[in-house]
Amino acid sequence: MKKVIEGSHAVSEAARLAKVQVIAAYPITPQTHIVEALSEYCSDGTLKARFINVESEHSAMAAVIGAASGGARAFTASSSHGLAYMHELLHWASAARLPIVMAEVNRALGPGWNIWTDQTDSLAQRDTGWIQLYCEDGQEVLDTTLQAFRLAEAVNLPVMVVLDAFYLSHTLEPVDVPDQEIVDHFLPPPSPRIRMDTADPCAVNQLVTPAAYMEMRYNTQLAMEEAQYRLVLIEKEFETIFNRNHGLVEVIQCEDAEIIMVTTGTVTATCRQVLADLRSQGEKVGLFKLKLFRPFPADLIGRHLKSAPKIAVIDRNISFGAGGIFAQEIRAALCNQDPHPQVFGYVAGLGGRDITPDTLVEIYNHAKNSPAPTEEAIWIGLNQETVDSWRN
Repeated sequence: MKKVIEGSHAVSEAARLAKVQVIAAYPITPQTHIVEALSEYCSDGTLKARFINVESEHSAMAAVIGAASGGARAFTASSSHGLAYMHELLHWASAARLPIVMAEVNRALGPGWNIWTDQTDSLAQRDTGWIQLYCEDGQEVLDTTLQAFRLAEAVNLPVMVVLDAFYLSHTLEPVDVPDQEIVDHFLPPPSPRIRMDTADPCAVNQLVTPAAYMEMRYNTQLAMEEAQYRLVLIEKEFETIFNRNHGLVEVIQCEDAEIIMVTTGTVTATCRQVLADLRSQGEKVGLFKLKLFRPFPADLIGRHLKSAPKIAVIDRNISFGAGGIFAQEIRAALCNQDPHPQVFGYVAGLGGRDITPDTLVEIYNHAKNSPAPTEEAIWIGLNQETVDSWRN
C-alpha cells in the first residue's frame, strides 16, 4: 500500500513489519522520529515488542546486545554524538557476532553544534565490524531495513542502515509499504545460531589468548566478505517478491563516460538530473551510486570505474589530514588497476550545506578541465572570507 511518509517513518514501518522483539534507544535529533513511532506501535499493540527506555546511547547498545545474545530480533537507532557514544559497544556487537540492526541518521559532529546532515558520524565507525548501507530515498530506506534483518541473521553481523538527516529523514514522499503476510514470507522469525539459554548455561565472550584471538578476527573478516555475496542473493529474492531491486551499487551511463561521478545518499538523486542535463549537452559523463560501503565492494568498483579516464568522488564527510573517506577507499581500490583512472576527491555539503545542481556542475567542470588532481581533497563551496576571519 502506498503511503506518503517521511524517511524516518519508513524505518519505523520496516522495523514493525520485521516484527522486532526488542527495541532500545535514546532520542537524538534527527533520529527521534524513528523511535517515537516505534514506541507508539508498542504502546497501542500494533507491534508486540519490548521497548526499553534507557538513559544514554551507550546503554541502548548494551541493551540490544543483551537482547540479541538471548536470541531476540533487536533494533536501535542513533545519530551523531549518540553514535559516537556507542563506539565501544559497536565493536562488542560485531565481535560477538550479533545480528543487530541499527538505523543511523547522518548528522554532523560538534562543535560547532549542528543538527544537519554529514556522513562523518557513520564513517567514523567504518572499522567497527558493522555492515554499512547508504540509502537514497524513502523506498530504499524501507526495503534496505527489511533486507538488513535478513542479512544480519544470515552472516551473524550487525547492520547499519544509513540515511541523510532532514533531506531524507524528515522529507515526505510516497513509499510502498508491503502487507505483513508478504514480509513474513521474505523474513521468517529469527533462528539464532548464537543464543544464551538459562536452561543450558555457558560462558561467552570470555578472555581469549593470543593463540585464538587472531582466528576470531579472521572469522569476522570472512563473515564480512560473505555478506556481499549474501546481499546479492537477498536482493534477488527481494526483487522476486516485491518487484524492486536497489543493488549494492548502481551504474548509470558509465560505459562511454570520460568522467564518472561517484555519489552516496540523497545527493545521488540530484546527480541523476545533472547527469541527464550534461548528457543532453553532449558531455560524456556517468554516475556510480555506492550503496554498500562495508564490506567495501572493491571488485565492483574496479569493474565499473577502471575504464574511465577520470573519477569525481563527492564526499559529504572529512577525515582530517587525509580528505574525503569515500575518495580514499576508491583510490585504494583502483590503485592496481590497468588502466588507472585519475581520482578527484571533492568535499562538499558538510553540516547540511546544500549540494545543488550547480555544485555538481562545478565539480564536473573542475574534473573536466584539470589534467590531474593536485590535492587529496578539493573543497567546494567554501566562503573564503569566513575561513580567513577564523584563521586570523
